[in-house]
Amino acid sequence: MSAPTYDLVILGSGPVGCVLALGLARAAPHPDRIALMGPAPAARAPGQSIDPRALALNHGSRQLLRHLDAWPARAADILTVHVSQAGHLGRTLIDQAELAVPRLGSVVAYDDLLESLHAAVARSGVRHIAERPPRPQAGQPVTLRLADGPATSRLVLISDGAQPQGLRRDYDQQAVLATVRAASPIPGRAFERFTRTGPLALLPHPAGHDLYSLVWCARPAQAQALSTLPEAAFDHALQAAFGQRLGRLCRVGAASTFPLSLHAGPSLQGAGIVAVGNAAQTLHPVAGQGLNLGLRDAAQLAHILQPWLATPEQPVQPLLEHYARQRRLDRGLTLGITDTLPRLFATGNPLVRHACGLGLAAMDLLPMLRKPLARHLLQGQRL
Repeated sequence: MSAPTYDLVILGSGPVGCVLALGLARAAPHPDRIALMGPAPAARAPGQSIDPRALALNHGSRQLLRHLDAWPARAADILTVHVSQAGHLGRTLIDQAELAVPRLGSVVAYDDLLESLHAAVARSGVRHIAERPPRPQAGQPVTLRLADGPATSRLVLISDGAQPQGLRRDYDQQAVLATVRAASPIPGRAFERFTRTGPLALLPHPAGHDLYSLVWCARPAQAQALSTLPEAAFDHALQAAFGQRLGRLCRVGAASTFPLSLHAGPSLQGAGIVAVGNAAQTLHPVAGQGLNLGLRDAAQLAHILQPWLATPEQPVQPLLEHYARQRRLDRGLTLGITDTLPRLFATGNPLVRHACGLGLAAMDLLPMLRKPLARHLLQGQRL
């Protein structure tokens, strides 16, 4: 049998796939035996935005990206997070000083992050195949059908964002995304406000000190109606939902929507095939944990595969099974938090909502309740 075309192929060139490629390239004696498949970032004019998303990257993710020389030039720091519930007393404040870190995280534009990551991949020696990733055919080695013919790989890592098969929950919500300008911005402060329709988050925006990235979760019909409102009507509705903490809020540009659901499946997809990031779990955006969890997947998998990269002819499956066991706790806790919070706070039961308000107040008064959750959101569960 002829030698495989590659030692390792990564299917998906988004942030998680790129971080995987960069982590593996640093440990590989022959980075050119690693391939990253997926389109390159689309060309854009200065100041143009192709993808409207702004991403909240926690302290651990920022450290990882800086270590990989892939941190984008523009970022807005998050120093405190204000958590509240509309219509009820009780709130909590999570502060970077209490956790002894310079910042809780940072917000970056998706376009900026992707361009920075692809520039780092171009310097890494990894081969970039700019075509749509195919579905792998399990076997040893794994077979891939490429545009110029079949290729084989000892190991395939799927990070293409395709929804995994397994656990599924439809939240009957959509997220409204927009950029808003605040008359009285609070430097470094992010807000997570739980409303009857779902969480509403305002995050410092890297494009300006008075700009915030809005993620507003609502029932699909309401979300669609909000996204098509004229700016003045949208501003009025947002002000009523959020309050006056940042003064007058004004939308800048258009709004967009996307549906929210939970999908989670096994990391191991067959012999020599592993799913990471959104290909392993797609989360509700509450607390901004989806990408951060995916980056932890990538970092841990790259670390576990380091010894195999030096001798790729050796069996890899025991290492993959070790990876799946190590990721189980972090994945389970993060899935549980992001699945429970939006459903709990959106309940119509007044007793539950009052209990949630008391819980926020208790967290604010008692660091022993606040710190474990804050640390998990800061860097995940690490073994």
